[in-house]
Amino acid sequence: MGFHSNQIKAAFTLSRFSLLAMLRSPTSIVFSLLFPIIFITVFGSINPGKPPVMNIALEKGSDTTNLVFKAIKCIPGLHLQCGASPALITADLKKGRIVAMLSIAPDPTKIGIQHYRIHLEATSSSGETLTLLKTQLREAVARVDQVVYPQNPSIASISVSQIPGHVFHSIDFILPGQLGFSLLMAGVYGSSFLLFSLRKNLVLRRLRTAPVRRSVIIAGEMLSRLFFHVISFIIMVALGYFVFGFTLMNGFVTFMEMLVFSLFGLFIFMGIGFIISGVVQSENAIAPIANTVVLPQILLCGLFFPIDNYPHWLQQFCNILPLTLFVDGLRKIAFEGSHLWQLPLTIGGLVLWTLLIGPLSVRLFKWE
Repeated sequence: MGFHSNQIKAAFTLSRFSLLAMLRSPTSIVFSLLFPIIFITVFGSINPGKPPVMNIALEKGSDTTNLVFKAIKCIPGLHLQCGASPALITADLKKGRIVAMLSIAPDPTKIGIQHYRIHLEATSSSGETLTLLKTQLREAVARVDQVVYPQNPSIASISVSQIPGHVFHSIDFILPGQLGFSLLMAGVYGSSFLLFSLRKNLVLRRLRTAPVRRSVIIAGEMLSRLFFHVISFIIMVALGYFVFGFTLMNGFVTFMEMLVFSLFGLFIFMGIGFIISGVVQSENAIAPIANTVVLPQILLCGLFFPIDNYPHWLQQFCNILPLTLFVDGLRKIAFEGSHLWQLPLTIGGLVLWTLLIGPLSVRLFKWE
């Protein structure tokens, strides 16, 4: 009996220390627990049955007191923007920010009955979303007809007109996301592993004896990454433009503004890599920590699909992440033709991230 009890005790002892080792291992925690939680949260928040979000602007002077307007407001996924000027609405239409401009007015040709004209003004960039919007408007009108005019003609008629606009291609959404993905991966992983390797091999320790400041070493590493990023940027944008028809609204000017804008992403993501290399104690801990930073941004920042179908609270969190600001800014510059000075909120957010991460990366820098 003593032999068997000792064996059982030994088994429990080994299991206890094994459990403690797993709990102390960043790799085990991240890959076995944290990543599954992130995947469940992100993909569980996406409702595949939820209709796509459609932003439309309501024309000034439209009748909003009738049953038709109330039925339209209840369409799932429809976001009505009210109070905008005609010039702003037209600009948003051409840039693809809204699907259509909606107007509702009484029909003066129908005497003696209640009848309304519903008119949609859209552009070619609205694409299939406009077709879906028309279908849902017809269904909304049909629901009103069943209540008001079950035996009579419809309460409203729907018409559509189109103005010139930019044709939106899938590459216009995908390419800025891939530029952000490339910069994120190279900045976080490349910088963290490289700087840790230099410290581990005592290269930084030798540099410490020379009159070299920490900020100079970080600046030198950023400069080398800048050259590499410029080459990668040129290749990816040229491929998208010449092969797949990627939109550069203002031609070479847009290209240069995208390149200058990407410097914000370079500083932020490399700074994150420097911070990781400064806080880890072993090379094995770099990947789990880097993945914890990178993976949520890849899933939440609209690289591969829009974030509009996320719950509102999650969208608010997504909109403050640096990768979201970076990718959205690239898309506005490329497809909408926005200039850098026309993106104050986006650039302001990236500047705040830079001011937060930059000093922290220098402070956490270690020579050995």
